[in-house]
Amino acid sequence: MIKHNMQLLTKLAPAKTIMKKIALVALVVLSSARMAFAQTPAADVNKAINADKDFNKLVERKGIKGGFLAVADPEGIIFKPNVININEFYKNIDQQAGTLTMQPNFARISINGDLAFTAGPYTYQNGTDDTDKVYGDYVSIWRASGDNGELKLLINLGIQHPEPEADAVSDFRNPDSAQQVAPSKDPFAGKRIILATDNAFNHSLTMSALAAYKEFLSPEGRYYFPGFEAMTGQDKIMKFVDNEAISITAQTTNAGRSTSNDLAYTYGKARIKKGEVVSDYNYVRVWELDASHKWDILLEVFSAVESE
Repeated sequence: MIKHNMQLLTKLAPAKTIMKKIALVALVVLSSARMAFAQTPAADVNKAINADKDFNKLVERKGIKGGFLAVADPEGIIFKPNVININEFYKNIDQQAGTLTMQPNFARISINGDLAFTAGPYTYQNGTDDTDKVYGDYVSIWRASGDNGELKLLINLGIQHPEPEADAVSDFRNPDSAQQVAPSKDPFAGKRIILATDNAFNHSLTMSALAAYKEFLSPEGRYYFPGFEAMTGQDKIMKFVDNEAISITAQTTNAGRSTSNDLAYTYGKARIKKGEVVSDYNYVRVWELDASHKWDILLEVFSAVESE
């Protein structure tokens, strides 16, 4: 019934009206949970940063294949170019040549520490000559696993761009424990809300990409598009979308949300018209709940779907 109603809303109502209804549902759920939950200290974002740095050390020591296999969540995915399980992919290929170096400069973790993301620049080199270097940015989403809550790699996606002219500003921030709520009694309710939100954004994109980003994008959002260095800030991102004459159609594939109801992710496929060129992409979005209990896009990355 909920799914049916959200589909009707998407077809019949403007995107802003849809978001008001979704935000109202989220507010009721969050307010009810807070009344019955004793607040505990929020997780430390350094847990995510350290997981990323440990991953980089494993890649350096064991190679790309061994590093990914060592940190992969059992349900972890990468895009090669379509979605494939990390373990399934790397167990069935030979060791990859070359060296990969990653350095996080953007990270968040959910209040209860069960979901996190890291992002930043990477360098890949297959040889000893600096002309062999490939530069880009990566996005990794992490999920707590096992009794000790160790973060495992759930999603990894990257883009290429020219060598950066300057280092990006680092943004590591701990969650606000005041936003903490009790785990939902219906673990699927949170996912339905995120799916509905992602679908509403995709619907809004078909009408106006600029209006969609103005409504859904966090003022602090980061944007990763192939061929360009990472962009930070709603104004800069919207200027890029406008200058590049970008129009987007997208379809949600899946989503997940922290049980503390403050951090979420979605991914899917997109077709982007940039000027007169139309190309297919995979996308990943990270969502955070703002002070008004509205879900905003904190990070979006598009990775071109290319034949291997």
